[in-house]
Amino acid sequence: MDKLKIGMPMRFFLLVVASIMVVGIWLTGFKTVHWLLYLPPAFFIFAAVTGICPGMFFSRQLFGKKAE
Repeated sequence: MDKLKIGMPMRFFLLVVASIMVVGIWLTGFKTVHWLLYLPPAFFIFAAVTGICPGMFFSRQLFGKKAE
């Protein structure tokens, strides 16, 4: 399960990006934007809260771990 966890800096980054996206959706109008624009902030907030990022997991599966 530890290989699925992301660090605190990445969690903070995802939270900031998600909040900027939600503010953009709010300024545009919640009824105006397409429903697909709600998915990235939802996934980012999930990753920031739990520390589990499905996108990072899939990219690690595709490209492997980075060289040290």
